[in-house]
Amino acid sequence: MEKRIGFIGAGNMSEALMKGIIDSGIVEPGEIIAGEIIPERRDYITQTIGVETTADNILVARSADLIVLGVKPQYLPQVLGGLRPHLNENHLVISIAAGIRINFIESCLKPGVRVIRVMPNQPLMVRATAAGYAMGTHATKADAETVQEILDSNGIAYCLPEHLLDAVTGLSGSGPAFVYVIIEALADGGVLAGLPRDVAISLAAQTVLGSAKSVLDTKKHPGALKDMVASPAGTTIEGLQIIESAGVRGALMEAVEAAARRSKELGEKG
Repeated sequence: MEKRIGFIGAGNMSEALMKGIIDSGIVEPGEIIAGEIIPERRDYITQTIGVETTADNILVARSADLIVLGVKPQYLPQVLGGLRPHLNENHLVISIAAGIRINFIESCLKPGVRVIRVMPNQPLMVRATAAGYAMGTHATKADAETVQEILDSNGIAYCLPEHLLDAVTGLSGSGPAFVYVIIEALADGGVLAGLPRDVAISLAAQTVLGSAKSVLDTKKHPGALKDMVASPAGTTIEGLQIIESAGVRGALMEAVEAAARRSKELGEKG
Protein backbone atom coordinates (compact mmCIF):
# COMPACT_ATOMS: atom_id res chain seq x y z
CA MET A 1 0.00 0.00 0.00
CA GLU A 2 1.72 3.18 -1.20
CA LYS A 3 -0.14 5.48 1.14
CA ARG A 4 0.46 7.14 4.47
CA ILE A 5 -2.46 6.45 6.77
CA GLY A 6 -3.84 9.02 9.18
CA PHE A 7 -6.20 8.23 12.04
CA ILE A 8 -8.50 10.88 13.47
CA GLY A 9 -9.15 9.50 16.94
CA ALA A 10 -6.99 6.79 18.48
CA GLY A 11 -9.54 4.83 20.51
CA ASN A 12 -9.82 1.07 20.82
CA MET A 13 -11.09 0.41 17.29
CA SER A 14 -8.46 2.65 15.71
CA GLU A 15 -5.78 1.00 17.83
CA ALA A 16 -6.95 -2.43 16.64
CA LEU A 17 -6.83 -1.34 12.99
CA MET A 18 -3.34 0.10 13.42
CA LYS A 19 -2.04 -3.10 14.98
CA GLY A 20 -3.67 -5.25 12.32
CA ILE A 21 -2.26 -3.42 9.32
CA ILE A 22 1.19 -3.22 10.91
CA ASP A 23 1.29 -6.86 12.02
CA SER A 24 0.17 -8.02 8.59
CA GLY A 25 2.91 -6.00 6.90
CA ILE A 26 0.63 -3.64 4.98
CA VAL A 27 2.46 -0.60 6.37
CA GLU A 28 5.26 0.16 8.78
CA PRO A 29 4.61 2.12 12.02
CA GLY A 30 6.36 5.13 10.48
CA GLU A 31 3.71 5.25 7.74
CA ILE A 32 0.92 5.95 10.25
CA ILE A 33 0.07 9.19 12.03
CA ALA A 34 -2.72 9.38 14.61
CA GLY A 35 -4.57 12.44 15.86
CA GLU A 36 -5.78 12.18 19.46
CA ILE A 37 -6.76 14.93 21.90
CA ILE A 38 -6.07 13.00 25.12
CA PRO A 39 -2.35 13.25 26.00
CA GLU A 40 -2.26 9.98 27.94
CA ARG A 41 -3.78 8.14 25.00
CA ARG A 42 -1.26 9.66 22.61
CA ASP A 43 1.58 8.50 24.83
CA TYR A 44 0.11 5.01 25.06
CA ILE A 45 -0.32 4.67 21.28
CA THR A 46 3.21 5.91 20.59
CA GLN A 47 4.77 3.65 23.21
CA THR A 48 2.85 0.47 22.38
CA ILE A 49 2.52 0.71 18.59
CA GLY A 50 5.34 3.05 17.64
CA VAL A 51 3.33 5.41 15.44
CA GLU A 52 3.55 9.19 15.38
CA THR A 53 0.78 10.93 17.32
CA THR A 54 -0.41 14.51 17.46
CA ALA A 55 -3.20 16.62 18.94
CA ASP A 56 -3.57 18.41 15.59
CA ASN A 57 -6.05 16.82 13.17
CA ILE A 58 -5.03 19.27 10.45
CA LEU A 59 -1.48 17.92 10.61
CA VAL A 60 -2.92 14.42 10.10
CA ALA A 61 -4.87 15.59 7.04
CA ARG A 62 -1.78 17.24 5.57
CA SER A 63 0.46 14.26 6.30
CA ALA A 64 -1.71 11.41 4.97
CA ASP A 65 -3.80 10.69 1.89
CA LEU A 66 -5.86 7.94 3.56
CA ILE A 67 -7.80 9.19 6.59
CA VAL A 68 -9.62 6.90 9.03
CA LEU A 69 -12.34 8.64 11.02
CA GLY A 70 -12.35 6.89 14.39
CA VAL A 71 -14.13 9.48 16.54
CA LYS A 72 -17.46 9.02 18.29
CA PRO A 73 -20.45 9.80 16.04
CA GLN A 74 -21.56 12.82 18.09
CA TYR A 75 -18.19 14.52 17.51
CA LEU A 76 -17.99 13.79 13.79
CA PRO A 77 -19.73 16.95 12.46
CA GLN A 78 -17.31 19.20 14.34
CA VAL A 79 -14.31 17.13 13.28
CA LEU A 80 -15.38 17.11 9.62
CA GLY A 81 -15.89 20.86 9.71
CA GLY A 82 -12.31 21.33 10.85
CA LEU A 83 -10.97 18.93 8.23
CA ARG A 84 -12.98 20.26 5.28
CA PRO A 85 -10.48 22.91 4.09
CA HIS A 86 -7.64 20.39 4.16
CA LEU A 87 -9.18 17.40 2.35
CA ASN A 88 -9.58 17.12 -1.43
CA GLU A 89 -10.08 14.59 -4.20
CA ASN A 90 -6.64 13.11 -3.46
CA HIS A 91 -7.87 11.90 -0.08
CA LEU A 92 -9.68 8.67 0.72
CA VAL A 93 -11.74 9.00 3.90
CA ILE A 94 -12.74 5.81 5.70
CA SER A 95 -15.38 6.29 8.40
CA ILE A 96 -15.94 3.75 11.16
CA ALA A 97 -18.36 6.07 12.99
CA ALA A 98 -21.48 4.02 13.70
CA GLY A 99 -24.73 5.16 12.13
CA ILE A 100 -23.35 8.14 10.17
CA ARG A 101 -24.44 7.92 6.55
CA ILE A 102 -22.15 8.50 3.59
CA ASN A 103 -24.21 11.38 2.22
CA PHE A 104 -23.81 13.27 5.51
CA ILE A 105 -20.04 12.78 5.51
CA GLU A 106 -19.78 13.86 1.87
CA SER A 107 -21.92 16.94 2.54
CA CYS A 108 -19.46 18.05 5.22
CA LEU A 109 -16.46 17.77 2.89
CA LYS A 110 -15.39 19.36 -0.39
CA PRO A 111 -16.83 17.84 -3.57
CA GLY A 112 -14.72 14.99 -4.91
CA VAL A 113 -13.41 13.63 -1.61
CA ARG A 114 -13.60 9.83 -1.76
CA VAL A 115 -15.54 8.30 1.14
CA ILE A 116 -16.05 4.70 2.24
CA ARG A 117 -18.16 3.81 5.27
CA VAL A 118 -17.14 0.75 7.29
CA MET A 119 -19.16 -1.14 9.90
CA PRO A 120 -16.67 -3.25 11.88
CA ASN A 121 -17.49 -5.03 15.13
CA GLN A 122 -15.94 -5.45 18.56
CA PRO A 123 -13.81 -8.54 17.70
CA LEU A 124 -11.75 -6.15 15.58
CA MET A 125 -9.87 -5.71 18.87
CA VAL A 126 -8.59 -9.30 18.55
CA ARG A 127 -8.18 -9.11 14.74
CA ALA A 128 -11.31 -11.19 14.13
CA THR A 129 -13.77 -8.63 12.84
CA ALA A 130 -16.78 -9.39 10.67
CA ALA A 131 -17.32 -6.17 8.74
CA GLY A 132 -19.30 -4.62 5.93
CA TYR A 133 -18.42 -1.51 3.97
CA ALA A 134 -20.13 0.74 1.43
CA MET A 135 -18.73 2.96 -1.30
CA GLY A 136 -19.27 6.70 -1.49
CA THR A 137 -20.06 8.70 -4.60
CA HIS A 138 -16.46 9.27 -5.67
CA ALA A 139 -14.81 6.12 -4.26
CA THR A 140 -13.01 3.97 -6.83
CA LYS A 141 -12.37 0.28 -7.36
CA ALA A 142 -8.81 0.85 -6.14
CA ASP A 143 -10.21 2.43 -2.96
CA ALA A 144 -12.38 -0.65 -2.39
CA GLU A 145 -9.34 -2.87 -2.81
CA THR A 146 -7.45 -0.77 -0.25
CA VAL A 147 -10.25 -1.04 2.31
CA GLN A 148 -10.64 -4.77 1.63
CA GLU A 149 -6.92 -5.26 2.25
CA ILE A 150 -7.07 -3.34 5.53
CA LEU A 151 -10.11 -5.22 6.80
CA ASP A 152 -8.86 -8.62 5.61
CA SER A 153 -5.82 -8.05 7.82
CA ASN A 154 -8.21 -7.92 10.77
CA GLY A 155 -10.85 -10.53 9.86
CA ILE A 156 -13.35 -10.69 7.00
CA ALA A 157 -15.31 -8.00 5.17
CA TYR A 158 -17.90 -7.61 2.41
CA CYS A 159 -18.59 -4.68 0.11
CA LEU A 160 -22.34 -4.01 0.21
CA PRO A 161 -24.90 -1.36 -0.71
CA GLU A 162 -25.10 1.13 2.13
CA HIS A 163 -28.69 0.28 3.05
CA LEU A 164 -27.52 -3.23 4.00
CA LEU A 165 -25.10 -1.88 6.61
CA ASP A 166 -28.05 -1.74 9.02
CA ALA A 167 -28.38 -5.51 8.59
CA VAL A 168 -24.62 -5.85 9.13
CA THR A 169 -25.03 -3.82 12.32
CA GLY A 170 -27.84 -6.09 13.52
CA LEU A 171 -25.95 -9.28 12.73
CA SER A 172 -22.20 -8.79 13.22
CA GLY A 173 -22.30 -5.42 14.97
CA SER A 174 -24.65 -6.46 17.76
CA GLY A 175 -24.04 -10.19 17.31
CA PRO A 176 -21.02 -10.44 19.64
CA ALA A 177 -23.24 -9.43 22.58
CA PHE A 178 -25.69 -12.18 21.65
CA VAL A 179 -22.85 -14.70 21.43
CA TYR A 180 -21.46 -13.58 24.80
CA VAL A 181 -24.87 -14.35 26.31
CA ILE A 182 -24.74 -17.79 24.68
CA ILE A 183 -21.23 -18.42 26.04
CA GLU A 184 -22.30 -17.31 29.51
CA ALA A 185 -25.40 -19.53 29.38
CA LEU A 186 -23.40 -22.55 28.21
CA ALA A 187 -20.93 -21.96 31.03
CA ASP A 188 -23.77 -21.69 33.54
CA GLY A 189 -25.03 -25.02 32.26
CA GLY A 190 -21.59 -26.50 32.81
CA VAL A 191 -21.53 -25.16 36.37
CA LEU A 192 -25.01 -26.59 36.92
CA ALA A 193 -23.64 -29.95 35.79
CA GLY A 194 -20.74 -29.69 38.26
CA LEU A 195 -17.85 -27.98 36.44
CA PRO A 196 -15.74 -25.27 38.12
CA ARG A 197 -16.69 -21.80 36.85
CA ASP A 198 -13.35 -21.01 35.19
CA VAL A 199 -13.26 -24.36 33.43
CA ALA A 200 -16.86 -23.99 32.26
CA ILE A 201 -16.24 -20.51 30.78
CA SER A 202 -13.08 -21.66 29.01
CA LEU A 203 -14.76 -24.75 27.57
CA ALA A 204 -17.81 -22.74 26.47
CA ALA A 205 -15.74 -20.05 24.76
CA GLN A 206 -13.51 -22.59 23.01
CA THR A 207 -16.58 -24.53 21.91
CA VAL A 208 -18.02 -21.43 20.24
CA LEU A 209 -14.64 -20.57 18.71
CA GLY A 210 -14.15 -24.09 17.37
CA SER A 211 -17.68 -24.29 16.02
CA ALA A 212 -17.28 -20.97 14.18
CA LYS A 213 -13.95 -22.09 12.75
CA SER A 214 -15.56 -25.32 11.55
CA VAL A 215 -18.18 -23.34 9.60
CA LEU A 216 -15.60 -21.00 8.06
CA ASP A 217 -12.99 -23.65 7.26
CA THR A 218 -15.20 -26.45 5.95
CA LYS A 219 -17.73 -24.17 4.16
CA LYS A 220 -20.41 -26.64 5.26
CA HIS A 221 -23.88 -25.38 6.18
CA PRO A 222 -24.26 -25.01 9.97
CA GLY A 223 -27.22 -27.38 9.82
CA ALA A 224 -25.06 -30.10 8.24
CA LEU A 225 -22.42 -29.69 10.93
CA LYS A 226 -25.12 -29.81 13.61
CA ASP A 227 -26.41 -33.08 12.18
CA MET A 228 -22.88 -34.54 12.38
CA VAL A 229 -22.90 -33.95 16.16
CA ALA A 230 -26.47 -35.06 16.82
CA SER A 231 -26.40 -38.89 16.91
CA PRO A 232 -29.71 -40.82 16.96
CA ALA A 233 -31.14 -41.01 20.47
CA GLY A 234 -27.97 -39.36 21.81
CA THR A 235 -27.16 -36.53 24.21
CA THR A 236 -27.03 -33.74 21.63
CA ILE A 237 -30.43 -34.34 20.07
CA GLU A 238 -31.88 -34.40 23.58
CA GLY A 239 -30.44 -30.94 24.20
CA LEU A 240 -31.50 -29.66 20.79
CA GLN A 241 -35.09 -30.57 21.57
CA ILE A 242 -34.93 -28.24 24.60
CA ILE A 243 -33.42 -25.44 22.50
CA GLU A 244 -36.15 -25.74 19.87
CA SER A 245 -38.90 -25.96 22.51
CA ALA A 246 -37.60 -22.78 24.15
CA GLY A 247 -37.64 -20.89 20.85
CA VAL A 248 -33.95 -19.98 20.98
CA ARG A 249 -33.59 -19.99 17.19
CA GLY A 250 -36.53 -17.61 16.74
CA ALA A 251 -35.32 -15.34 19.56
CA LEU A 252 -31.91 -14.91 17.91
CA MET A 253 -33.50 -14.13 14.55
CA GLU A 254 -35.73 -11.53 16.18
CA ALA A 255 -32.77 -10.04 18.07
CA VAL A 256 -30.84 -9.48 14.84
CA GLU A 257 -33.91 -8.03 13.14
CA ALA A 258 -34.59 -5.69 16.07
CA ALA A 259 -30.97 -4.49 16.18
CA ALA A 260 -30.99 -3.84 12.43
CA ARG A 261 -34.25 -1.92 12.72
CA ARG A 262 -32.83 0.20 15.54
CA SER A 263 -29.70 0.91 13.49
CA LYS A 264 -31.87 2.21 10.67
CA GLU A 265 -33.85 4.41 13.07
CA LEU A 266 -30.70 5.91 14.58
CA GLY A 267 -29.25 6.55 11.13
CA GLU A 268 -32.40 8.37 10.04
CA LYS A 269 -32.28 10.56 13.15
CA GLY A 270 -28.62 11.30 12.51
